[in-house]
Amino acid sequence: MNKNLRFSFFAILTSVIIIGCDGPPSDEKLLSNLKEDVTFLAADDLEGRAIGTEGEVEAANYLAKEFKKIGLLPKGTDGFFQPFTVSKPSNPHEEAVIGTAGEGVTGRNVIGFLDKKADKTIVLGAHFDHLGLGGSGSLHRGDSAIHNGADDNASGTAALLALAKILKHEELSSNVLFIAFSGEENGLWGSNYFVKNPTIDLASVNYMINMDMVGRLNEEKSLAVYGIGTSPSFPSILDPINSDSLKIVTTESGVGPSDHTSFYLQDLPVLHFFTGQHEDYHKPSDDSDKINYEGLVKVVRYISRVIDQLDSKPKLAFTKTKDSSDSPRFTVSMGVVPDYMYDGKGMRVDGVSEGKPAQAAGLQKGDIVVQLGDSTIYDMMSYMRALSAFQKGDSTKVVIERSGQKVEALVKF
Repeated sequence: MNKNLRFSFFAILTSVIIIGCDGPPSDEKLLSNLKEDVTFLAADDLEGRAIGTEGEVEAANYLAKEFKKIGLLPKGTDGFFQPFTVSKPSNPHEEAVIGTAGEGVTGRNVIGFLDKKADKTIVLGAHFDHLGLGGSGSLHRGDSAIHNGADDNASGTAALLALAKILKHEELSSNVLFIAFSGEENGLWGSNYFVKNPTIDLASVNYMINMDMVGRLNEEKSLAVYGIGTSPSFPSILDPINSDSLKIVTTESGVGPSDHTSFYLQDLPVLHFFTGQHEDYHKPSDDSDKINYEGLVKVVRYISRVIDQLDSKPKLAFTKTKDSSDSPRFTVSMGVVPDYMYDGKGMRVDGVSEGKPAQAAGLQKGDIVVQLGDSTIYDMMSYMRALSAFQKGDSTKVVIERSGQKVEALVKF
């Protein structure tokens, strides 16, 4: 083979290899990428990624580099970044002021755009901040410690990057805006700022998907999908695409303690994905080695199929739902973490807080509350209604199911 022919052959072979490497990611590649991203974001070096800290800045820089590497276009106000400053009032009854100037804590959303030359746009979001060394949001008892937030929410942020790598190769009839939010743990600061200062026309947004705590798929493969009542197009697509036999647990409301709420309040359809609460929630033990990475791949693939299914539909209609504002108000707490993935009769306990009424009454993880006072407990809402009837100092009977047996206990609030 002559020199020129050898060179041509080498050039063709190299281009084939490059093209092959840049194709849609396999499950194995996604798994590797997800592990790498969660491990970086949830490392001790980032000290919990609290808004306004060096760790948050380092995480934001990492995400911007990944967005650029994937081929997304910068869509912030400063390249990929959208900085915002939050001024906290001295009066606790006043709300924090979120803006672009003034004294306070500065955070940054990281925003990338996949341009499909379309008229409508999908927003995919996940918050990347966490609790730093703890503070008021922590459930940790003891000295301050780094809260790495592997599930909350390095998992959702890694899923955001994975979906960018998948959708880059999809023939979509929508553009996709990827937003990594900061300040979620403090009160949805980043998403609140974005919807009031959007870097694209919100009128072009078709719907928003939020991923928060998607890294702990359990043995039952339970995946919660919130917000299905925010558009009539959502309910019918969820089961036909469930090729991984996930246990899909749905909720209609578009309001919840995560960033999709900011978009719902702008009259946009939203879906929020969540794999459930666990004992490491808001504790230093939420580490990267506890993530179910194989399960996270399944969640990412499922969300990509949701997007594919919705892509063929015209712009989605928005519907308001019954939200938390319609929920009962209560002044006491049992001190339990509900199992939000449980869809049987009653309210299943996923964790018991130390020093709270439930612990004093002998409640344990896995107990199912079926009666509180005179009220029968059918689900989370009936539990909340029952709880709202009590005041501090009240005592009442609670009936639980434990290992198939009914057990009575006395709870003092």
